[in-house]
Amino acid sequence: MTGPDSRRRPAGSLESEVMAALQHAAQPLTPAQVQDRLTADLAYTTVVTILTRMHAKGLAARSKEGRSFRYRPVDDETGLAARRMHQVLEGEPDRESILARFVDTLSEGDERLLRRLLDRQDPG
Repeated sequence: MTGPDSRRRPAGSLESEVMAALQHAAQPLTPAQVQDRLTADLAYTTVVTILTRMHAKGLAARSKEGRSFRYRPVDDETGLAARRMHQVLEGEPDRESILARFVDTLSEGDERLLRRLLDRQDPG
């Protein structure tokens, strides 16, 4: 199938939209409630699949309610970003090179901020 409606979404965009729905909710949501909050027109089974994968990745917690589950985010946006950074580091054998390359690409302001945060953590 070709045409404007057949373009694939960027990787992770549906997961991001589902996460946003969970984070903006005042309480845990059922898959049907998540589906209602999405701008994308997704099948219920697709929403369930996304939520199940997010649970397996540790991004969403779930609790049983009747025959279904209710889902909530395990962290806020900044906590999830920090978790993703940790996952990248944990998956690589040469952490020093990765961290060095990361620091080399920081702006001066971000480097000063990182130094300040690291100094704050230094017990000595």
